[in-house]
Amino acid sequence: MPDLHEAMFYKSLKGKVVQCGLCRRSCVIPDNGAGQCGARKNVGGKLYSLVYGKTITSSIDPIEKKPLFHFRPGTQCLGVSTFGCNFFCKHCQNWEISQQRTESAIAEVPFASPEEIVKQTLAAGVEGIAYTYTEPTIFAEYALDTMKIARENGLYNVWVSNGYMSKECADTISPFLDAINIDLKGDARFYKEVCGNAKIDFVKENISLFYKKKVHLEVTNLIVPGFNDSENDFKEVSDFIKSIDKNIPLHFTRFSPLYKMSHLVPTDIEKLHAAEKIAKEVGLKYVYIGNVAEEENTLCPECGSVLIKRAGFSAGITGLKKNGACAKCGFSTGIVV
Repeated sequence: MPDLHEAMFYKSLKGKVVQCGLCRRSCVIPDNGAGQCGARKNVGGKLYSLVYGKTITSSIDPIEKKPLFHFRPGTQCLGVSTFGCNFFCKHCQNWEISQQRTESAIAEVPFASPEEIVKQTLAAGVEGIAYTYTEPTIFAEYALDTMKIARENGLYNVWVSNGYMSKECADTISPFLDAINIDLKGDARFYKEVCGNAKIDFVKENISLFYKKKVHLEVTNLIVPGFNDSENDFKEVSDFIKSIDKNIPLHFTRFSPLYKMSHLVPTDIEKLHAAEKIAKEVGLKYVYIGNVAEEENTLCPECGSVLIKRAGFSAGITGLKKNGACAKCGFSTGIVV
């Protein structure tokens, strides 16, 4: 099986140069060069994906681990990823694979076709596929082909993403995407200094875009001590989410020291509770704190009854009708059951 698969989302320029249109970095790539993600290479004036079919993880996870709390609670999914990422986050928890830029390492990964991924998912008896662990945008062609077959077989598709894909990419995947969790990592300075000179405005645009396309949307903010943990930081994130829809679930999660930020300390749990308090004061209806040993139940905003009871990554529906309404008061929660 060939290691190269011609990419989507690019245009040819003069002198065998190409410009990638997959993500907002819009890399201009000379002949025999690679994009910043390390997953796309210009060969003779054509852009190819180096990671198509190169699945390096295929673990079964609860949907709550993504985290997606308001989409198919209590179900499980097969997690799929490849090498590479279009971000360079100093605190990445999966840096061994996301920051891999060696073609030889990629070439050693056995090929798994989209059909094989779907067969594996069906054989495992789980309900869907999560494109996760590294950034799914950089293997969008592989994800898209898999998503189409998954949809035909009654499986759901979810992405866990940094939200830095191009509009063309977002438009292309949306018809086959059931849910997405996007990281809103911090302010403009955070994106520039911690994520590798990225721009927050592009992430915000895509959060709004997926909401308008009616893809189920949740947002995660990982709180890194000393970088994005002020009350103003919490309020900015919350205000932005509210400006779109106060019912979008927002997850504040605890940082663990890793990679180039291993010298830091874990997030103080009191900071997480402070963020939660501010978000609720702003007016958000569903706010969660993650990576902590606490219950993260979903309560009805109208009557306060428990809709979903959670302990760790285990979830049980206790107060929801099949249409996602509160069983007690009938409030429409927007939860996809």
